Amino acid sequence: MSGYKYINNELLCEEVPVKELVRVFGTPLYVYSYGVIQHNYYEYTRALANIDHLVCYSVKANSNLSLLKLMSNLGAGFDIVSGEELQRVLEIGATPGKIVYSGVGKSREEIELALKAEILMFNVESLGELLLINDLAVNLKLKANISFRVNPEVNARTHPYITTGMRENKFGITFEEAIQFSSLTRNLSNVNLVGIDCHIGSQITDIEPYLFSIRRLIQLYFTLTEQGFNIKIIDIGGGLGISYQGKAVPGPEEWSSAIVEELKEMVGIKLIVEPGRSIVASSGVIIGKVLYQKSREGKNFLIVDIGMNNLIRPCLYNAYHDLKPVFLEEEKETAIFDVVGPLCETSDFLGKERNLPWMQPGDLLAVMDTGAYGFSLASNYNSKPKAAEVLVKGKEYYLIRKKETFKDLISKEIIPEILEN
Repeated sequence: MSGYKYINNELLCEEVPVKELVRVFGTPLYVYSYGVIQHNYYEYTRALANIDHLVCYSVKANSNLSLLKLMSNLGAGFDIVSGEELQRVLEIGATPGKIVYSGVGKSREEIELALKAEILMFNVESLGELLLINDLAVNLKLKANISFRVNPEVNARTHPYITTGMRENKFGITFEEAIQFSSLTRNLSNVNLVGIDCHIGSQITDIEPYLFSIRRLIQLYFTLTEQGFNIKIIDIGGGLGISYQGKAVPGPEEWSSAIVEELKEMVGIKLIVEPGRSIVASSGVIIGKVLYQKSREGKNFLIVDIGMNNLIRPCLYNAYHDLKPVFLEEEKETAIFDVVGPLCETSDFLGKERNLPWMQPGDLLAVMDTGAYGFSLASNYNSKPKAAEVLVKGKEYYLIRKKETFKDLISKEIIPEILEN
């Protein structure tokens, strides 16, 4: 499903012209389609309908409170990786018993916060974390549900910066350690081993690595149950990719159906999946305007007001995002452009060698599929304020985050008296 279409050569989000959003909120501007998020979420729940499951939305993909509230209203749980993400989902009234806490570096304060909230479980990633969770649970007179995040040693065939399931990655523990740590839990009074977990990476467009990792988890499940552990949950993480360049990739329904087939003999198990990108990425665009166009020695540049402060993925991963003019002019001549941002970095680009119309200052450009890891990775580099966010549902639109002002930027900075003359 696409929430974006051209009508009379003008780009709309659902039933709202993009130019109307720009008129009200300016540029750069993050825009999200309610209908796309709902559709993508329901693709998972439909495919998993015949198995006990919980879809935990990965908050790091996009943590705007309104989008979290939408996910909660749809029935989702949440996969969090920080104390602040926990506070966000509690702020919107999420059910603590549907929250899974992942992440390799949970602090003492964060663990205490999650224990007091009585979340569903911690995905434990080291011996030190296991012991700390137990100690803090003892102090609070609480019992912590845990699972072990294991590395299945599978190549997820994605960008090396976003692969997470190999021995050389910082995440998780080995299968041997999982068995060893499980035995240790017998002597830890305030942890309850309820699950096993893995996460092999992000933007994965091949189902086979998932199936391999699930088979490895099933082996571990039987090893632990034979030793007397009552494993109730198998958490297979998220990471399903989307098609940024129009290539056919497996969708949530195909992915989920393949996983259910692998688990069909598992009785009494709850399956947890943690999608993020595949739910929100295609819901979002960033709208910007052309500032300048220039050419030299056969090289053409479109300089726009969207920078790596708004979307770092092209700079960080050399990631591809489709670039579309908001207004189509079929007779307009096209050329090959590097589309670059305003920041003082050579790496500040949105796309290189793109075939686009000759655009003039003030013309509007849409950067597609930016609902995930767009705003959540945004920064204030070059003292740029963060852009506004808008949610569109049918003919209506709603401001869900105000554009920052200069006063917002400096509100936490303090000039001490010693510097005042």
